[in-house]
Amino acid sequence: MTLDYFYGQAGKLFSFYRIPKALFQEQRFQNLSTDAKTLYGILLDRMSLSVKNEWFDKKGRVFIIFTIEDVKRTFRCADNKATRLLRELEEFGLIERKRRGQGKPCLVYVKNFSAESSKESVKNRDNDDSCGSKIACQDPVKSRGIKKKENKTEMNNTNLILSDESEKMKNRELLEEYFSRSLEMDLLLRLYPDDEDTLYQIVNLLVDTCATNRKLLRIAGDDKPAEVVRSRFMKLNA
Repeated sequence: MTLDYFYGQAGKLFSFYRIPKALFQEQRFQNLSTDAKTLYGILLDRMSLSVKNEWFDKKGRVFIIFTIEDVKRTFRCADNKATRLLRELEEFGLIERKRRGQGKPCLVYVKNFSAESSKESVKNRDNDDSCGSKIACQDPVKSRGIKKKENKTEMNNTNLILSDESEKMKNRELLEEYFSRSLEMDLLLRLYPDDEDTLYQIVNLLVDTCATNRKLLRIAGDDKPAEVVRSRFMKLNA
C-alpha cells in the first residue's frame, strides 16, 4: 500500500484524537500504559459529544457512556484487555465509573488530569511564600546541599511507590485474566448481555478479594483467614 504526502493545509482536514502531553511527561503517569493513555484521549473526545447533548448529572458534572464492548471495538481486543484498560484509568484516578444496575451501562466520569497538578502548584507556591524569609537567611551552599538531599530522597520514595503500584496492577491483571478464563466470561456475556455490568462487578469483587493484603476477611459476619477465602475463590469455575 502506497500512501500520498500531506500538502499545504491538508492535514487540518482530518479528525484526530488528542492525548494530553502530561500523560507522557509527568512522573505520576509514568506507569500508565500507552493503550490506557490512548483510551483516555478517546474518552476526552467523547466528552465533547456529551456536552453537546447536555449529559450532565445533578451536580452539573459531565458524564459519558463507554462500555466494555465500546473499548473492545475501538481497540480490537478481548474482554480481559478492555477491562484492564478501564481499571487502569480508574487506578490512576483518570476516570470514575458509576454503576446503575438493572443491566444499564455504567456512567463514566472522565476526571480532570490537570487538577492535581494545579493543586500541587498552588500548595508549593503557598509554601514558598510562607517560608521565603527563612530560606533567604540560610547559607547558600548549605541550602543547595539540603535541597539536593531532599530531591534524592523524594525521587527514591517516588520510585518505590511507582514500583509497588506497578506490581499491584500486574497482579490484578493476572487475576482478572484467570477469573475471566475460569468463569468463561465470553460465554456468559453472550448468554446474558443485559447483565454485563453485574458480571464484571462479580469479577472485580473476586479480584479485589484475592488481591488484598489483609490477613482476615469478614464473610457473613465471621472473620475468615484471607488465604482460605482466596484459595476457595481460586477454585471457582463455570
